Amino acid sequence: MKKIVTKADYVQSLKDQKLVIYYNGKPVEDRSSHPGFVPHINSASKTYELALMPEHEDLMTAKSHLTGRKISRFTHIHQSIDDLIRKVQMLRLISHETASCYQRCVGFDALNAVYMTAYEIDEKHGTSYFARFEEYLKKIQEENFMLVGGMTDPKGDRSKRPSTQADADLFTRVVEKRSDGVVIRGAKAHQTGAVNSHEIMIMPTQAMGPGDEDYAIVAAIPLDTPGITLIFGRQTNEERKVEGSIDAGNVEFGMVGGEALVIFEDVFVPWERVFMCGEADFCGTLVERFATLHRQNYGGCKGGVVDIMVGATALAAQYQGTLGASHIKDKLVEMTHLAETVYSGSVACSAMGSRTKSGAYYPDPLLANCTKYNVTKHIYETARLAHDIAGGILATLPFSEDLRHPEIGRHVEKYMKGIEGVSTETRMKVLRLLENMTGGTALVESMHGAGSPQSQRVMYQRLGKLPEKMRMAKKLAGVGE
Repeated sequence: MKKIVTKADYVQSLKDQKLVIYYNGKPVEDRSSHPGFVPHINSASKTYELALMPEHEDLMTAKSHLTGRKISRFTHIHQSIDDLIRKVQMLRLISHETASCYQRCVGFDALNAVYMTAYEIDEKHGTSYFARFEEYLKKIQEENFMLVGGMTDPKGDRSKRPSTQADADLFTRVVEKRSDGVVIRGAKAHQTGAVNSHEIMIMPTQAMGPGDEDYAIVAAIPLDTPGITLIFGRQTNEERKVEGSIDAGNVEFGMVGGEALVIFEDVFVPWERVFMCGEADFCGTLVERFATLHRQNYGGCKGGVVDIMVGATALAAQYQGTLGASHIKDKLVEMTHLAETVYSGSVACSAMGSRTKSGAYYPDPLLANCTKYNVTKHIYETARLAHDIAGGILATLPFSEDLRHPEIGRHVEKYMKGIEGVSTETRMKVLRLLENMTGGTALVESMHGAGSPQSQRVMYQRLGKLPEKMRMAKKLAGVGE
């Protein structure tokens, strides 16, 4: 593959590599121009564009420990605590540019997890996976292609181990070993960025034991290999992406990462691309390392996304004339606090990282898990506060086509307008961005139907019988009037 340097190089590489992809039951001929994929492609493209900007070179690029050349940080093996911290800083930077998932983190974390683990498999079993992997790593660093990390299997009956499933293909497995390679069958589910990636690194999805050896497989596979089919997952508000209107919210970059189901029907993989095959005793180690590296990310990328959410929420408040209210300011401060809380977790697990036997550095696993767990709570709280501040209009805003309609457009223009000096369209754009970032309309109705939370708080003051409660407290305290 020709080395990818620019966005144009990346888009052309997607045109050149022909994959079998289905979107809503229809085959996709050109993934580079499909409206369902373009926002994800634009977001991933930012990882290439920012690397060319001198002001971001320090975060977006690194020096290869194998060749000494400048490479994309997304193809780098962490060589120090500083590398771990720069990774988190990089992710927040890209989130500020896209407010979306840019998809390369999964492959990045897969490279580092496999690097560490292949070294230790060789040490114990006398295999040669690490040397193979270093050669593969040189290739990806030189060509700078996009790798999707493939860990999640469908799993079937989750009370059963891989080798005891009624359908053996519900965990990806080796069905044949040959002198020149292996044959793979199964699937990887929910694969972020798969439709606009070039290769997939398949890995075991859980710890495994005796009898599960066929499922202990790590391999790097080009996505255009015969036998691979990708089925794109359905997403919230996907029709708006196809329409191309401002109703999509984050029109250029979308929001989520464009997940797909990746099917392997007797796919051949040569030995030089296989980095684990049958060493079931190392599956748990690999899974834990990948999970830790991936959970390290979330305070960086989601902290950056919340930064944009805070900005959009403040704009929504400004455009409706409520930004100066004390309770609005307080809620924006709380949103900022939550963003910095998750970011500090990512920095902390990086700063407390350690060197593995391979020489690669690894975040503190307890703190990385704490970071991701905080994100699972705090992202919902920031969205709740955004819904609170923006108001019920977030759930009931008319179509953009209504705004442009020759007859009814004047009504939308008049009645959806906020403060003077800000057009109705501008207000709608910001509200759609916020809707896109906070999960749609259903939760907004729960927030603002029958009155906003602040109106209930006002009624608490009126109906909460505070003077009576104060008198009861005085009586018990022995305090007179």
